[in-house]
Amino acid sequence: MNKALIAGSVSFALPLVALAQAVSDLTDFGSLLIDIINNILVPVLFAVAFIVFIWGAFQTFIWGANSEEVKEHGKNLMLWGLIGFFVMVSVWGLVNILTGTIQFGNTQGPSGGLPSSGGQVGN
Repeated sequence: MNKALIAGSVSFALPLVALAQAVSDLTDFGSLLIDIINNILVPVLFAVAFIVFIWGAFQTFIWGANSEEVKEHGKNLMLWGLIGFFVMVSVWGLVNILTGTIQFGNTQGPSGGLPSSGGQVGN
């Protein structure tokens, strides 16, 4: 168990070593974690859901032609693959709606920021 935990921790630190960057504060670590989730984890989960769906279709239509038990198992795999797609796309859409509505990361106000002293407003 400890070896698996160490291997997992080292694998998450590999982007830091490969890019020769150091995590300077918690914000950099948070953005690194978000990048890992968006660029690695989400595509892997979509690929797994797709493979499960294709494997279920293969079992249903090719291997299950003569066996009802294999055909039923294939239908269940196809159903769970579609449920996985639906859940991932729904959560992805909700997150995009929330971030667009709340405007995370937008530090400026609707007018483009606060004017500085002595500067002209509305150029």
